[in-house]
Amino acid sequence: MKKFGLILCLLLVNLIFAQEKIILWPKGKMPNSKGLQLKTEEKDGRIVQIKEPELFAFLPPKEVRKPMAVIVIPGGGYYKLTYDLGGYQIAKWFNTLGISAFVLNYRLPISPDVKQREIAPLQDIQAAIKYIRKNAEQYGISPEQIGVIGTSAGGHLAASVSNITTDYTELKDDWTSISTIPNFAILVSPVIDLGEFAHLGSRTSLLGENASQEKVSEYSMQNRVTDKTPPTLLIHAQNDKTVPVMNSILYYQAMTKNKVKGALFIFPEGEHKIGITNKSELTDNWKKLCSDWLKTLFIAQ
Repeated sequence: MKKFGLILCLLLVNLIFAQEKIILWPKGKMPNSKGLQLKTEEKDGRIVQIKEPELFAFLPPKEVRKPMAVIVIPGGGYYKLTYDLGGYQIAKWFNTLGISAFVLNYRLPISPDVKQREIAPLQDIQAAIKYIRKNAEQYGISPEQIGVIGTSAGGHLAASVSNITTDYTELKDDWTSISTIPNFAILVSPVIDLGEFAHLGSRTSLLGENASQEKVSEYSMQNRVTDKTPPTLLIHAQNDKTVPVMNSILYYQAMTKNKVKGALFIFPEGEHKIGITNKSELTDNWKKLCSDWLKTLFIAQ
């Protein structure tokens, strides 16, 4: 009983703050950059401009730590980052399951520093996956149990890194052999389609005002699903007026067509606010569904 109390105490202490801040790119080596010296700026509790991409590690105590880890990708329409509510708070919840979590504050495609807007966030999440896989032993996790969770536009980025196999990181030497594809994905109220059911703010931020139909189709992630897409859990609310539920339905249809393992849960309410705290007890069940689904992964390993 005393040991349980000690572990619980350690867990609570570790949940207060991130244990480590990781700068993804060596100074002067960030790809797709004009070399501008930006400052991180916040407005109303959201990051609206970022100096450089960074990872924040949230680690449960070693006594309860599982091999699994997730990279948490905040949303914000690709023009801001909900780094606390859609980042740190989700990471802390994963820690209660014994799962290590890393929150990625990525470059926004609207940044004046990026040369090619649509690949900047993708470069950062690909580099984050490589970094965590390369340093998995240091964190006491398995390099073959690294997943992503993204909310809203963060869900689009999570889907993108799940399906786009081109390595945009430009990392050399022993980095080149490390895969950028996660082992699983969790998409919460995700932006998927950039066409008929698009969240217009996300599409404009990512692709610009006058994106071609070819570009819209290319970055509509239901079109990129293959039989190599990792197992994916989708969570959405039927009454989501910001990102229509058809986004998740289209992605799940593509998963089914390509025999990708996964699940789709649509709640009757929840709007575009499914998160750690939910107004509805029914919608709040997404966390238990997520926890139970994660337990089904890697059983044979």
